[in-house]
Amino acid sequence: MDADERQIRQELMIMDALLQAMDRRDEVFQMIEDSEDMDEAIGRVGGLLNVGELGSRAVLDLQARRFTREQRQAIASRAEELRSRLHDGR
Repeated sequence: MDADERQIRQELMIMDALLQAMDRRDEVFQMIEDSEDMDEAIGRVGGLLNVGELGSRAVLDLQARRFTREQRQAIASRAEELRSRLHDGR
């Protein structure tokens, strides 16, 4: 895997984590609220969404204004664009 493909896969993983968080926002917010600190929140969100630390941090960094339908569609479109650039489409 070359550097370009690695970068695409990393961005796609982040986009997928954000989409999952948007779809499960009530659960994500509850996990964050129930966490003692940022490290615990990262772990709990990662466990909930089955994503790594990078994806969890992206979710925690997501601003509330990004939870609109328009923004969700923009993220989904970007994820599809990234998938289309990969040879195996995953």
